[in-house]
Amino acid sequence: MFTKFYYTLKDFGIPVSFNEWQLLLEALEAGMAGSSLTGFYYLCRAVLVKTEAHYDRFDQAFASFFGDIETPEGLPEKIWEWLDKELPEMEVTEAMRANHQQLDLDELKRLLEERLAEQNEEHHGGNRWIGTGGTSPFGHSGYHPGGIRIGGNTRSLSAVKVAGMRKYQEFRTDETLGVRQFQVALRKLRQFTTRLDGARTELDLDGTIDKTCNNAGRLELVWERPRENGIKVLLLMDSGGSMLSYSRLCNQLFTAVNRSNHFKDLKIFYFHNCIYDWLYHGPRCSLTDYTETEYVLKTYDSDYRLIIVGDASMSSYELMRPGGIIEWGLYNDKPGIDWLKRMRQHFEYSVWLNPIPKNYWNWMEGTFTISKIAEIFPMESLTVEGLETAINKLRSRQAVQV
Repeated sequence: MFTKFYYTLKDFGIPVSFNEWQLLLEALEAGMAGSSLTGFYYLCRAVLVKTEAHYDRFDQAFASFFGDIETPEGLPEKIWEWLDKELPEMEVTEAMRANHQQLDLDELKRLLEERLAEQNEEHHGGNRWIGTGGTSPFGHSGYHPGGIRIGGNTRSLSAVKVAGMRKYQEFRTDETLGVRQFQVALRKLRQFTTRLDGARTELDLDGTIDKTCNNAGRLELVWERPRENGIKVLLLMDSGGSMLSYSRLCNQLFTAVNRSNHFKDLKIFYFHNCIYDWLYHGPRCSLTDYTETEYVLKTYDSDYRLIIVGDASMSSYELMRPGGIIEWGLYNDKPGIDWLKRMRQHFEYSVWLNPIPKNYWNWMEGTFTISKIAEIFPMESLTVEGLETAINKLRSRQAVQV
């Protein structure tokens, strides 16, 4: 059962390592689940989930896997009367741990149905019937790490119900972004530097305190040159065609970038499907309003952080062939992929943000060009999680292999 649960967590996108899984098994053997499904739920979440952003995924995985064992609420009333007793905490001995037998989910369900059909009186301290204390897999206040808690403190809040409440949806980081979330993520890109020239207009509080102390309390103000963000950003956005479906998301990014006044320099250009000889000044990609890509490469130094936003989905010839540009009447001497490689070689700090959900990249139409571009640029999805990963890559130099 536990092996299948491990893979269920993986399927729901929870990054569970083998060491963490082994730690969970050791905790179960030590009785830390408290002989209940609810205890098992909280133990699993504490050991396996590293961030609140994954709580909702964990709840969905838990409810999906254990949903079929939500049987206690349907028990006969006489069972509840037998279990309506709170016992002192039970001391778990090494012999009890050694005698513990792990049961899979199907076996637990079968045994519970069997006990319900046969049991006709209450039991306490045993190892078989539904009761309190003891080592039976059914009941409460006893010891059985792999059992199902029935009654006790968690009768009205079973683990499956806890998981089903979905209280942590707002913590998720794989949802699409809003303007505010874009702004918060972009703010992490700041890299402050102190200028070597210019007026000293910013009060150095620590220096002032030190100087005043050295002067036996006579105030002496110390001034420093202001710290400024040394980051320069070059934003290239795919516009039109298949990107129309993501126009709202891209507008949010554009708004957030333009509201961000903490970059040393910010340049924005547009392209359609792929980068060729021209980068346009507006989203209409007008042939009368552009800058040559060669000029951009020669003018903007390699310290610019390059952010390219596009779905990377196009016909293969648009990416791989001379003359592949889709606009009628235009011809590109160099294939688009060559321009992308030159961009990557020049701007070492660069990422590609894709509005298409990441789990679609390997099977949707356009998979070939998406995979080819992902070989050139680090590619992340336009989610909170994806953008934060991209920001981290923009802050550190990446090896260029194109």
